[in-house]
Amino acid sequence: MDMTLRPATPTERLYAYEQCAPLSERCGNPGYLWGSLDNSGSIFLKNWQTFERSQNTPEFKTEFNTVLDMLRFDERYGHVLKNRAAMIVYCLDHSEGSFRNGFEYAFRADTRDYSYLIRCIPAGEDHHVYIYPYRRDCLDRHMKQAEKGIRFIAPDGKERFRVPDGGSIRVFANGGAARDHTVRYIDKSHIELLDGWGKVYHIREFAERLEQTGGRAIPLRPGLPEKCYAVLPSGDEIITIKHGEDGYFHTDKYGHGCAHAQAIVDEYNGQLNVTKAQAAAMLAGSMFGWEVPAADPKNYDEQGQPIKPKHHDRGDAR
Repeated sequence: MDMTLRPATPTERLYAYEQCAPLSERCGNPGYLWGSLDNSGSIFLKNWQTFERSQNTPEFKTEFNTVLDMLRFDERYGHVLKNRAAMIVYCLDHSEGSFRNGFEYAFRADTRDYSYLIRCIPAGEDHHVYIYPYRRDCLDRHMKQAEKGIRFIAPDGKERFRVPDGGSIRVFANGGAARDHTVRYIDKSHIELLDGWGKVYHIREFAERLEQTGGRAIPLRPGLPEKCYAVLPSGDEIITIKHGEDGYFHTDKYGHGCAHAQAIVDEYNGQLNVTKAQAAAMLAGSMFGWEVPAADPKNYDEQGQPIKPKHHDRGDAR
């Protein structure tokens, strides 16, 4: 049997964890394995949890056992699951799969019909590997659809903003209490809001629930810092802005005119590794709402100036 093995992309890493039932079904996930390795290679303790019984066919079981043997004993795949020492060597040699500050590594193995998302934890105390198999065509199709992002709408159906699959939102309950959530794409009308064990919502249901409870949701842009400095647009006062918070916070600092204040702000933000594009997006978010395009740093150049949209040449068409 032919198989390829490579580091997983950041998007593929999302599937190296247990999925909710709708996602498991859509991606053809029969279940998952978790296992523990010793240092000699003589012990591989493994357990299996079934999700979709219809996918857990005899043909799949036969292939899965073959894949496990290849990952343990076939030198073409680095003996990644032979023992803990071999896993450590393989992970260090394929550091592109590293995340969580090097504590975990994710890899993708593909056969003709299945994809296996493998999460390795070489320094783990108990479980050192998790393997999540998927029907390859189902997984690739779902990931392609998820590239469009997760829509958040108003109760009338108008789109308010989008976040990438695996992105985050901040939900403000009535009274101002805030809670951050990771969100996953199910389909164009359904999302999973990760909170504890997670809950699946229709996007209109989620919008209506926010309206009924007096709450609201904003996107947490991945390219924005937790805070930055800015010059109050109406003068030379230096203020701080916090990601997701409306308005600004006083600092009791001023410049001698706007230009001097901006120079101080640029120095402060530089110490925080905040770019001018990020600072411009933070200021726009605090003033106009964090869901507007102006609150996204990708819409600014290196000097913090808005990037003008490209106009396509229509030629002589009238």
